Amino acid sequence: MGFNAVCFGEVLWDVFPTHKKIGGAPLNVALRLQSLGINTKIISKVGEDSNGTRLVNYIQENDVSTDYIQRDATHETGKVTVLLDQDGSATYEINHPVAWDKIEMTPALQGLVSTADVFVFGSLSCRDSVSRTTLYELVKHSKFSVFDVNLRAPNYTNKVLLDLMNVSNFIKFNDEEIIELLEFNKLKCNSLEDNIKAIAKLTNTNQICVTRGPDGAVLYLNSTFYYNNGISVKVIDTVGSGDSFLAALISKLLNKEDPQIAIDYACAIGSLVAGREGANPMISEEDITNMLF
Repeated sequence: MGFNAVCFGEVLWDVFPTHKKIGGAPLNVALRLQSLGINTKIISKVGEDSNGTRLVNYIQENDVSTDYIQRDATHETGKVTVLLDQDGSATYEINHPVAWDKIEMTPALQGLVSTADVFVFGSLSCRDSVSRTTLYELVKHSKFSVFDVNLRAPNYTNKVLLDLMNVSNFIKFNDEEIIELLEFNKLKCNSLEDNIKAIAKLTNTNQICVTRGPDGAVLYLNSTFYYNNGISVKVIDTVGSGDSFLAALISKLLNKEDPQIAIDYACAIGSLVAGREGANPMISEEDITNMLF
């Protein structure tokens, strides 16, 4: 029997200096989950404009259902200006308000989330009260909630982050985000492991992952730590690499893979994405095997 996932939040266009590509963290996760054999649907909203139509068509072409993508006659489809430094690391300028800020609650969404094996969401989708209210309601009906902490100043508050961490079964940070969360809450430890344990205690969450860029990732699962020290790759851009990492990790954990195998596999996929242009490059199992062995 296959697994079902639902992703909630932003779908948008990443606008680079010379081109634009489809993105948004929840969409990136959804596309990668679907490619890895997890039946995935996305909840979002686009404008009644050409960018929205192209987004919906692209999602359909990649076998992810668009039945739960709402249309907005008032707000345009989301756009993000992406700036890359000399190392390929990205910074973002995110328009507001746009269509995905206005996702409305419906009975159909509640039914969808309540029957899914995993519900994935991030913090950026909570910057507007409309989508935030919808997410807060949906997470009440989730069997297993995955919170992808995705700090994009000034689009978050400590209260919202705490609210989401406290209702989540699994939390994913990068190494800078976990430090910021600890400082918000006047907590600071001497090691990454102690930082993770502090978040686990603060939020009563015993499943946490922290990505460390080129240095890999740490997975804390039921009081045990698992490590990957990074896989060397020539970085083209880092857009979407963390999203594909998360999707790969979820897919392996859903299938009850050994956690060490899961984190190694996720790091391989994240590295492959960082070594290619855009958030959603095609990746084959052969690519992954060559990266791992």
